[in-house]
Amino acid sequence: MANGHTHQTDVVIIGAGPVGLFTVFECGMVRLNCHVVDVLDDAGGQCTALYPEKPIYDIPGFPRIEAAELIVRLKAQASPFRPVYHLGQQVQAVEPLTGGFWRVTTSKGTVLQAKAVIIAAGVGAFGPNRPPLDGIEAYEGKSVFYYVTHRETFSGRKVVIAGGGDTAVDWALSLAEVASRVTVVHRRDRFRAAPESEARLKALAKAGKIDLVVPYQLHGLEGTAGHLSSVVVSTLDGATKKIAADVLLPFFGLSMSLGPIAEWGLALERNQIEIDPSTSATSKPGIFAVGDVVTYQGKLKLILTGFSEAAIAARSAYALIRPETPLHFEYSTTSGVPDA
Repeated sequence: MANGHTHQTDVVIIGAGPVGLFTVFECGMVRLNCHVVDVLDDAGGQCTALYPEKPIYDIPGFPRIEAAELIVRLKAQASPFRPVYHLGQQVQAVEPLTGGFWRVTTSKGTVLQAKAVIIAAGVGAFGPNRPPLDGIEAYEGKSVFYYVTHRETFSGRKVVIAGGGDTAVDWALSLAEVASRVTVVHRRDRFRAAPESEARLKALAKAGKIDLVVPYQLHGLEGTAGHLSSVVVSTLDGATKKIAADVLLPFFGLSMSLGPIAEWGLALERNQIEIDPSTSATSKPGIFAVGDVVTYQGKLKLILTGFSEAAIAARSAYALIRPETPLHFEYSTTSGVPDA
């Protein structure tokens, strides 16, 4: 990991989620060196930040794999090519230089120069939609959390979950196995989760294993020194009641934004980057994009689709960076993993 310096490399990859990590591997397979920048403090994107313990079922060769384990394996796959990670910093500017180079500058003053930039920024910069509760900042990180990274953290604790989508319902079902009590607060009796999950939630509530507090909404927090003692909820008519709580998990979705990417002059459609799917090229020569951040006719927002785009982008970047040396297509079973 590095920051605060100027670095020369073949490719700068913006985003260290699963598709960004696989892009490192694909670039390495055509002998291109990479530096990777991500605003989060660890690689993995949403797989690490939002649902590390949730299973993924559509990764080829893995009938079931937890998100965190997928990231571990992708990092190991990329490791032989010695990528340099610049984590905990956001790319602020991408500027053209003479000779076909791009200069990438981050929020920590790191400067990277490369002939190709591959944007693998997923949904862009993301953060939680925070409930408008007075003084909530004092509890954040101590007893109010917007993500669950390890469910055992909540073992034996009184957990209040607010929200009605898949994330709220899925974590209610999961944490009911380890928490001393799980209470779900939602402003409607119906949930926006998968029907099977909603049915399981209501069955647990009927059996007395989960408390459903509906139709209610968050009203206030009580506690000292950042540690909750109770969550105050109210009806739509303003009647309030208190729920004993050690932890509040507000799951009201994410606020997503392209951030500075939106200012780089790339062709966009509905806040996504338009690319040529045959090359993964954007409207700016030398800048490519892959994964959920891109759009084109027939685009599927799946990790495995991003993996395919990564392979295409790496080969397109090679043709740009090494035009004098044509790339002969080889299967990995023939080439093996080349020396970094």
